[in-house]
Amino acid sequence: SRHQLLVRVDAATVETSDVRIRSRQFPRAFGFILRMMFGWRRPRQPVLGSVLAGTVVAVGPGTRRWAVGQRVVAATGMAAGAHAQWALLSERHAIVPCPAALTMSQAVALVFGGLTAQWFLDRAALQPHERVLVIGATGSVGSALVQMACARGAEVTALSSAANLRLARELGAALALDYLKHPPPSLRAQDFDVVADTCAATSFAACLPLLRAHGRYLNIAGDLPSMLTRPRGGRWSISGTRREQASDLQRVLNLATEGRLKPVIDSVWPFSALPAAHARAGSG
Repeated sequence: SRHQLLVRVDAATVETSDVRIRSRQFPRAFGFILRMMFGWRRPRQPVLGSVLAGTVVAVGPGTRRWAVGQRVVAATGMAAGAHAQWALLSERHAIVPCPAALTMSQAVALVFGGLTAQWFLDRAALQPHERVLVIGATGSVGSALVQMACARGAEVTALSSAANLRLARELGAALALDYLKHPPPSLRAQDFDVVADTCAATSFAACLPLLRAHGRYLNIAGDLPSMLTRPRGGRWSISGTRREQASDLQRVLNLATEGRLKPVIDSVWPFSALPAAHARAGSG
């Protein structure tokens, strides 16, 4: 149409959300709602993938912002379609130029985690010198949270597997702890302004002793009941779904070009290995 662009997909990501939509393994109490949204027995959109980087190969006659040959990064949201050779995008999608300093793989790896982390930190109104605990600190969202919190002047404690402690420190964590040896309840009481749980490893109630007055619990991967939690004693839980707007995506990529946000890439797969990439993404 007049306001669409055709993009050759050069890189895409396989996210936890792709695995859940394909496998129908949704968080507790979300099953009915998400099946209605994405398809009851199988994905309504057979081509999954919500994040891509690629090259514009054609533009509609009403398109003014984009030109053939431009490298772009895009979040397609519920429209999906990134796991293909070509993607037809509307100008309404979150589309921004791919920074010259980043490869397609590097740029696309920043989008899902970066947008999610940024949205939650904005909602938490994170301030310089606040103390942050990131549970699951080396995944897509966790690695972005650690770096973005440090970029905002916070002091970060990271919980991750023992194998990833060095990575957590390289991302900027002042302290990195093995979550098996140091589960959240064992940490010092009322020591954090923000607790970010990226993997539903704990709960707002369990983290209350860790939160200082006016502390915030970031319920990033929780189920529906946990999203309905009410504030307690001046502390509150933050839940919700991030926006996908070009301005937000541009902020994420700006941090990358400034050297304050680096992509963490577990592995790169050829398109023919997409099933194996799904298995990897779903392995935890």
